[in-house]
Amino acid sequence: MDDKFASPRPDTGARPRAATDRQPKPHHRNGHVYHSRRSYGALDLGTNNCRLLIARPAEDGFTVIDAFSRIVRLGEGLSKTGRLSDAAIDRSIAALSICADKLRRRHVSLARSVATEACRRAANGRYFVRRVREETGIALDIISPREEARLAVLGCHILLEPGDGPALIFDIGGGSTELVLIEPNGLGEREGEPQILSWYSAPWGVVSLAEKEFNDLTTLEDRLDTYQRMRNRVAKSFADFASTLPTIGYQPRLLGTSGTVTTLASVHLELPSYDRSKIDGLVLPSEALRAVSTDLAHRSVAERAEIPCIGAERADLVVAGCAILEAILDIWPAERIGIADRGIREGILRSMMANDR
Repeated sequence: MDDKFASPRPDTGARPRAATDRQPKPHHRNGHVYHSRRSYGALDLGTNNCRLLIARPAEDGFTVIDAFSRIVRLGEGLSKTGRLSDAAIDRSIAALSICADKLRRRHVSLARSVATEACRRAANGRYFVRRVREETGIALDIISPREEARLAVLGCHILLEPGDGPALIFDIGGGSTELVLIEPNGLGEREGEPQILSWYSAPWGVVSLAEKEFNDLTTLEDRLDTYQRMRNRVAKSFADFASTLPTIGYQPRLLGTSGTVTTLASVHLELPSYDRSKIDGLVLPSEALRAVSTDLAHRSVAERAEIPCIGAERADLVVAGCAILEAILDIWPAERIGIADRGIREGILRSMMANDR
């Protein structure tokens, strides 16, 4: 298969490869050139999820024309074996084949596809990338934690509440958690990006932490002991970064982008099914999400599976996300949390479109 969906190596400044040499006629608006008919693709293959967005530029950003999301659990068992399992690889390639078909049918002009912690850590990560290229035509970038953090910030920082001083953006993934301290009014490395003051990638996400600590023993005492061990493990990994955070002179602002915070917000609102329009951009009291986290920690997997917006696919992982969220609130005690149903994919799209103008 051709290299229609090839991507650049990370951190080189290279631009995504063009899928075709045919260029639609541009039009001009506010001094910028917009290729209104060109479509762009952004694919994020994480430790737990495979997500795709296809969009066209618009005056105020971009318009999504197609999307795909599936839980693939690529990193399942990785913490024990150090390798991606055959079953996880097959699930992921099946999802990526759907993505490749969407990219073709939408005549995507430029695409970038990234892989994160699972592929970084796995001994057979490069083998998996080669197999994906051979079987789907998608060329995955295994991006660095720093690039992952930058893209997440670029994709969601617009949702930060107004205020003074630095803000913390976090992304609880499947295999890692990115913490990024930013100065929203500062000048970033690239136009339109906030200044990143510091960042940290913790080796715990919902999959890796659940596999390390989780058990669903029948007694409440056992469940709460497990939850406390999760919080302690994450707190220990955050300790050095936490010691560098400023502590006085402003009201801490906090914005989260991940399945954990969108799920907990949905549970708090008691939604019968997930509704992005009610979640993306929502701001909630931190104590409300702490209360949801505590409630879920008390419940068994079977009980959590019965809750709308959690279900069987997330029931065994959501408590690990709760533990990570509470550890973040312990080191950055914001009164409110912004919720973003956007992140790496949106960051990729904004970056590609800005470079292509």
